[in-house]
Amino acid sequence: MTDWRVMANSSEVPSARIFDDPLVHRLAPAHDPDTQFFWTSGADGRLRIQRCADCNYYVQPPTRHCPMCGSDRCSPQTVSGHGRVHTFTVNYQPWVKDQCPYIVAIVELDEQTGLRLTSNLLDCGVDDVAIGMRVTVGFVARHGVWYPVFIPWTAEAG
Repeated sequence: MTDWRVMANSSEVPSARIFDDPLVHRLAPAHDPDTQFFWTSGADGRLRIQRCADCNYYVQPPTRHCPMCGSDRCSPQTVSGHGRVHTFTVNYQPWVKDQCPYIVAIVELDEQTGLRLTSNLLDCGVDDVAIGMRVTVGFVARHGVWYPVFIPWTAEAG
């Protein structure tokens, strides 16, 4: 079994799948040079999170300084994309015509306790999602950006 946390370079991290967007309407992120890498890094199927070069703390959302040590030496680093559902909700309200129910999940990534992303959980029935469920990243390409989404992760899938 591969230990994703000790990978030497991004070529060792497998590429994630690309999915059709389950949302009828999805807002585009605001233009921000500090976060541009996050929204475009999925083009090669890899999730990148900013990491401090001085203390190795992962910083999400990206900022100009590390909140742990104050360093300004933070840069994008490829991560495994594996994690667990920390919490979730199912949206049943059709705010947009023809929108089916969908899962909004907060996923804690394996690389660091407290390193969390809010995203959608795909390929999972609304009655099948559970706190603690293992998930892995995929991407939805839309608006010229790559939105990270998650799917249930099994040994066969990863």
